[in-house]
Amino acid sequence: MDQLRTLIVVHETGTALGAARVLGREQSSVQKQLDTMNRNFRELCGEPLVLKQGRGKDVLFTGTGQSLVELARGTLGDWLDGVHESRRRLGRTLMVGTTRFTLAYLADAGERVAEDFRQRGVELKVGHVRTRDVLAKLRAKEVDLVCGSVVTRPGGDNELDAFDVMEWRRSGVSLLTNLPPGQLPGPTVETSELRSLPLVVSTSGLMSGALHTWFGADYRHRLNIAAEIDTMNYGFELLRSGLLQGCMLVTKGVADAAGGHPPPGLTPGRYPQLPPPGAGGTSVAVDPRFAYGSGLRSVELVNDTGPRLEVLLGAFTRRGERDHYDSAHPLNMLWDALAAEGARWRREQRWPTAGLEPDPFELANSYDPSES
Repeated sequence: MDQLRTLIVVHETGTALGAARVLGREQSSVQKQLDTMNRNFRELCGEPLVLKQGRGKDVLFTGTGQSLVELARGTLGDWLDGVHESRRRLGRTLMVGTTRFTLAYLADAGERVAEDFRQRGVELKVGHVRTRDVLAKLRAKEVDLVCGSVVTRPGGDNELDAFDVMEWRRSGVSLLTNLPPGQLPGPTVETSELRSLPLVVSTSGLMSGALHTWFGADYRHRLNIAAEIDTMNYGFELLRSGLLQGCMLVTKGVADAAGGHPPPGLTPGRYPQLPPPGAGGTSVAVDPRFAYGSGLRSVELVNDTGPRLEVLLGAFTRRGERDHYDSAHPLNMLWDALAAEGARWRREQRWPTAGLEPDPFELANSYDPSES
């Protein structure tokens, strides 16, 4: 098994040195394994697996070597799937992924099951998952449960058919802009008009997924992309700086909060007075968690291109998997604990991130639709 893994990594990196760095080994150890496999397969098949190309060059895989790499990937993949299936069935380890904001949901739910898990020797492993990878991690069976956000359609979405979904919040999609009212009057704009507007677009994530749905995979060539960003905060800063005039897709909750509309349960008087972009002007009361977006104007999107889209915040597992386990299985226990915490937050209308500074884009997803 170890030799097969080494062969796969050499194939991916091209050299014994590259594989040694990935595997955390000495180059001589990797080369020794390659020499052993070469010798054995020359005797078995009449052909080695790899041929040296010279110093500093990638090794050349022979036909036998290519065939064995493909066989090794399948063998190791099946073997690991079997191990993970046994792990899930026995419930000794629970793999959970969360985005930055939803870690707060998991932390409180984890307290409900922590003592029981400790007594039973159940290990809860938690890993960071980017929003764009929420469902992909479940499909790849890298996690048993994931908490995060996905773009979906109000009437249902085929992509979610493969998952059990615990919905916590939904939010619509709006624009934040520094464009003058003469160029973008508002208070609404149709999605088809996005083609003519200068857009600040995230390189990946939920909003890029929305643009992909509305305008196709090559939306970057169909739209006027004024700037590409990695984080929403940078987009806020860019628009507030006045370096360019444009608009940015965000959830409706972000747009309302950045525009000075207080979240439910918080006192408007607590908000500091922050100046709008540029010099002068009247100060704007804004939730400090959305300070970067203060002074920008909110414009609601009205769908006339493709389906209406919403951002759904919740917990997800593979459909039907929990049904194979009894109620005392760790996956079902954590799922029930998350449901109880979600109900408590809705009942108390409190912010689970009070005192923290989460990503404002995901923070907005904690609103109920009626609260947005």
